[in-house]
Amino acid sequence: MKKHSDEPICPIDYAFKRIGGKYKGRIILSLYNKEIMRYGELRRALADITPKMLTQTLRELEDDHLVERKAYREIPPKVEYSLSEIAKDLIPFITYLKEWGSTQMIKANMNQITD
Repeated sequence: MKKHSDEPICPIDYAFKRIGGKYKGRIILSLYNKEIMRYGELRRALADITPKMLTQTLRELEDDHLVERKAYREIPPKVEYSLSEIAKDLIPFITYLKEWGSTQMIKANMNQITD
């Protein structure tokens, strides 16, 4: 019997395995705001991400059917990324998390000022 499994044991685990991490939510929100983005646009939108991490994160999102990748047969190669319909269902929740995070960051900054 396995003691550790990659399989989530509850819906919350499942969801956070798909959208958790430093960049996934930001990529999803960027794609929602622009609808279609190329790799370079995503790099500029997430200035603190390395090319390797962006590629890895996009692949994970694609494997989880949250991001769609469309490659065009042309030279130079052209690849576009967009949200899947499944990912669009996440937008209200990611937006709420963003708002919650903003509020908490403001509170934390206010606490630092008053300390």
